Amino acid sequence: MASEEELFANIDALLAEEPQLPPPAERARLREAAGITQARLAQALKSTTQTVKNWENGRSEPKEPRLSAYQRLLKGWAAKYPAHGAPAAPAPVAAPQPEVPETFTGPAAPDATQPETAAPVQAPAVQTAHGRPATSRRPAAKKAKKAAKPATDPRFPHGPLAVLDGDGSAYGIDGIVLDCPATTVPELVEWTLKESGLGAAKLNRYGKDSDPLIVLTAAAAVKLGLPERLEGHEQRRSLRLPEDHPVVKQVAKAKWQLTQRGFGPWARIYRKAQGRERQCVQLAILSWDALDERSWPGVSEMEPADIARVLGVYAQRVITPRGSTAVSGLELMTALRPPTKAVQDPATGNWVPGYNPGSLGTEPMDPAPPEATPEHPVVVNSGWSGGFLNEEAYQWVRSVDTLSDEECMLPFAVGLDLNTAFLAAAARLVVGLSAPDHFNAPKFNPKIPGSWLVDLSHIELDPRLPSPFTPDGTRPTGPAWYQTHTVAYAQELGYDVHPIEAYLRRETGAYLDPWHDRLKTAYVDTLADLGVTKDLSDTEFLAAMERHKQVDPALAAVLSAIKATVKGGVGKLRERPQGKHYKEGERWPALQRPTWRPDIRAAVISKARVNMHRKLRNMAAMTGLYPLAVLSDCVVYPSPGASPMDFLPYASSGKPQPGGFRLGPTPGLAKLEGVQEMAWAVDLMEKNLNPARHIKGGDAVLDEGE
Repeated sequence: MASEEELFANIDALLAEEPQLPPPAERARLREAAGITQARLAQALKSTTQTVKNWENGRSEPKEPRLSAYQRLLKGWAAKYPAHGAPAAPAPVAAPQPEVPETFTGPAAPDATQPETAAPVQAPAVQTAHGRPATSRRPAAKKAKKAAKPATDPRFPHGPLAVLDGDGSAYGIDGIVLDCPATTVPELVEWTLKESGLGAAKLNRYGKDSDPLIVLTAAAAVKLGLPERLEGHEQRRSLRLPEDHPVVKQVAKAKWQLTQRGFGPWARIYRKAQGRERQCVQLAILSWDALDERSWPGVSEMEPADIARVLGVYAQRVITPRGSTAVSGLELMTALRPPTKAVQDPATGNWVPGYNPGSLGTEPMDPAPPEATPEHPVVVNSGWSGGFLNEEAYQWVRSVDTLSDEECMLPFAVGLDLNTAFLAAAARLVVGLSAPDHFNAPKFNPKIPGSWLVDLSHIELDPRLPSPFTPDGTRPTGPAWYQTHTVAYAQELGYDVHPIEAYLRRETGAYLDPWHDRLKTAYVDTLADLGVTKDLSDTEFLAAMERHKQVDPALAAVLSAIKATVKGGVGKLRERPQGKHYKEGERWPALQRPTWRPDIRAAVISKARVNMHRKLRNMAAMTGLYPLAVLSDCVVYPSPGASPMDFLPYASSGKPQPGGFRLGPTPGLAKLEGVQEMAWAVDLMEKNLNPARHIKGGDAVLDEGE
């Protein structure tokens, strides 16, 4: 039988444990019963009104020294204002859960993201440095809504990211608010990795988990010792803290490292991976323009909880942001097609990293000379002078000489914009996976991706349409380099093609298919959340598109970011050198990536331009209408009415005719870009300005140099 001394020792141990607070609803009841406002309570505890709100709605819990003071106050109120004479129930303590094992994923490079997704199980309690569970609570309504979603990864119970304010509140997805005690950047990194429960599971079984993202408000940045603004004379994306800045020194002293990008608007802080355990945190500083207004409209000015919602939806549907939307678009390709997978070494029986079929591998690959840029080492070092691929999006204005009187008499110019045209072109797109091989006078094969030197200048097409072979729509003047899709389209039009030479790739695959599928789903789902669904009639679709940005500005910002991810990701495949100190012929950092693939970029743009021309040709055949101008994925038509439905082709059943432009919310279908008077469009055309560039806003900048 236990002695009295032993029993008293056990009781003393219990008394020394962390104070237990009543449930959140009881805290609010006691405060209201005492007639004290949240603001007054916050002032007494030297906190903020928002923090008190978080304690009372269960989003976060207080920490010492406020915890003991708050408990003392609540006990005093409970004695004065009992709830029907019944004591408040103590808050439940989460039971510890076993660790979830991970499978082999190969060695991780410091700057690569995404370990194995385990089966959904109950999330383990995330322990803080003091042995207490990390505090996060969701309101009951949020919990009910969350139940309909897939189970949370047990290793990352609090989602992929958080937005930290100057108060130490870290706002996550689904209304989560965590208390972050960090006052320095190294402390923030340690808290994020060890206590926050933040991160995201990999997108492919052979990939790596996404590192957690912490977004810093201006107040949070200043609290951590960072300048509120990052000023300098360089390009904004090149700005970073000097190496002698106190925060950079703190990071180094704590034995953390920065990537070659340094401490800029998007800073990655890491240590060398320990086995399968990555130690890496991504920071984004809002007041340093981490979120470009063009890609994330209005997001930087939102409240932290709303910023967390925008970035959280993007992270769940696309990828945890790692930089600009262009960077994220490129990273998504690698996350969905990891370069390596675990293979067994036949000699030793050990599991080692091996090539993952269908990916671009781990080594960068030089392009063929015509696929490169003029400053590329393969061009400069070889003295190449044989010309380059010019596969770019349309920038074409029709000659006013080809306008008929009937067209000029039509009252309106209507602009159509194709939804994510580059994304539509990426679907089932076969690209080269191996290095290019050179061939002289090869027979053209439309199934082999590559670059072909062909003379298409003999092909004469309707002058009311742009040439499908050049970005400015003019007729070719002699032999030129074209991507496979462009040459195949000449063949589709009925012309013989006889390549002079070619650079072709023997290993091929639909590398971009998973990228296309994920971004298409993200785009369609986000539009649907804004009320633009696939089941709408064309009239309903146009009305829904007119108001969709007002339905939910946060989700409208997500949609904008998804579109920017598509265009930026394709553009990053041929990133040019940056900085005024670059010298022609030097290698630049982007060339070290396996994803520096200008040939894949050319394939996407070539297919998108061919798709556009095919629709223009079909429209002319079905309606007799010809475009006034094309700019990338926007085309302007003369119209008898102010709606696209006044000139788009419909069957007698009322259904859209296949082959032409069709309205709808999926990639490749069209939406209304803008409407102006026909006289306005003709006036621009006479000045050789592109109506497609200005039809959305109306006013044209006359010195834009088009």
